[in-house]
Amino acid sequence: MSRQILDQGLKDQAIDLDLNYQDFEKFYKLLKAGNEKTDLTNIIEEEEAYIKHFLDSLCLFKVAEFYEEKKLVDIGTGAGFPGLPLKLANPNLDITLLDSLKKRLNFLDSVIDQMDLKNIHTIHMRGEDAGKDPKMRESFDLATSRAVSRLNILVELALPLVKPGGLFVAMKGKNVDQEVQEAEKAIKTLGGSLKEVIKFNLTKDDNQRALVVIEKVKASPKKYPRAYGQIKKRPL
Repeated sequence: MSRQILDQGLKDQAIDLDLNYQDFEKFYKLLKAGNEKTDLTNIIEEEEAYIKHFLDSLCLFKVAEFYEEKKLVDIGTGAGFPGLPLKLANPNLDITLLDSLKKRLNFLDSVIDQMDLKNIHTIHMRGEDAGKDPKMRESFDLATSRAVSRLNILVELALPLVKPGGLFVAMKGKNVDQEVQEAEKAIKTLGGSLKEVIKFNLTKDDNQRALVVIEKVKASPKKYPRAYGQIKKRPL
């Protein structure tokens, strides 16, 4: 059943991937077992998890750069989405899973070890702190984030991590037009330019999704990102 879900889902999305389905089956089993010990996700039933976690994450391959050999940061990765499915689908991605909650990262470290995955690691850090870290600032080709915050807040966390010429792709839902409009000033201020908004339904039952693709066209001003309290209270 799980293979059919991904096969049909990717076909419906016009995404061409050569997946190792056993890897996804193993990750699902680890996710289910880990969720019994740690609160990782409310979506754990197999069919729903394959659609709303795995297929949803793989829809990032609508953006051609995700097929390439790139350095990627997944901001607020949670239980590993979208970062882990991206790694399983394209082993050439060098992935950093960034999150402020250590227990989730402990789970992901265990998954990485048990699945013997290479060039993927976790960092326990808040997004605004990562953007100030000289080792991380403007060091990634790609950044992505799912269900973290509104776009006008998210771009201040993400764009400082992306090198000029790279992309930040935010995974959003049906209110994407409003969020993009709110974030116009923040995108420009942080050195970004809106490249495209890719809208699609995840399933035939109309799970509306959108990928907001933002290109980093110039370096972010050094004063950003601000402290999270300031970002949230006074978005750009």
